[in-house]
Amino acid sequence: MAITSETVKQLREKTGAGMMDCKKALEATDGDMNAAVDYLRKKGAAIAEKRSDRAANQGIVVSKLSDDAKKGIIIEVNCETDFVARGDDFVVFANTIADIIFKHTPADLDTLKTISYEGTKNVADALSDMMGKIGERIEIKKFSIVTAVNGFVESYIHMGSKIGVIVEMQGEFTPANKTLARDIAMQVAAMSPIVVSREEVSKELIDREMEIYRQQAKNEGKPEAIAEKISTGRLEKYYQEVVLLEQSFIKDAGKTVRDLVSPNISIRQFKRYQLG
Repeated sequence: MAITSETVKQLREKTGAGMMDCKKALEATDGDMNAAVDYLRKKGAAIAEKRSDRAANQGIVVSKLSDDAKKGIIIEVNCETDFVARGDDFVVFANTIADIIFKHTPADLDTLKTISYEGTKNVADALSDMMGKIGERIEIKKFSIVTAVNGFVESYIHMGSKIGVIVEMQGEFTPANKTLARDIAMQVAAMSPIVVSREEVSKELIDREMEIYRQQAKNEGKPEAIAEKISTGRLEKYYQEVVLLEQSFIKDAGKTVRDLVSPNISIRQFKRYQLG
């Protein structure tokens, strides 16, 4: 079958691959369009395999919320370079994956990859195709789905989509509470807490921190009784760093985040994603 510039163009429009790659694919498959698509997809898989050891620590974080703020998702999609991360193809792909997660609520990444992507292929195949088109390793790293219980969700994306946060609040979904939730999400993005309240800090983590503080105090020549008091004081400071409610509010250092909440509006959970 004759390979014309028109058939090359059609294959390029269908796959998004480069003109030369499309021409080679058609030549290798005697002009069979469907076989050429498979050829390019296999090439994408080969590129993915070849780049499997390359670091994919660039990319974007994307969030999506329902109109009633009862459901939200957040996802991190990685690539190798910031240049690709800012490109339209990659951004559209990441947002399409976010839409699929929002619609289908898959249980995990393996399940996600089996779901249809725009009705023509599954997510795993679309991922392979995108790697073939862009020529970089691309990875759907992780995602979270948050459904509000007696409250609502809010999100915040920071630093050119390199940090993203989704928070679940308990309380009425009012404009004032939505603003508060946005401030809380910004707080989480900026200050990287690990838990909402100190009760959520694991005993193992507390024991580890206390052991470090005790040893530091001993290294400073403090007596054991004094070392214990110093360690307890340092643990309190640690709580102020990693517990969201005990952090200084980024918009008013005279307040803690705990000062912002009340019995009528509280923080149930948060998810914080950062590239790398």
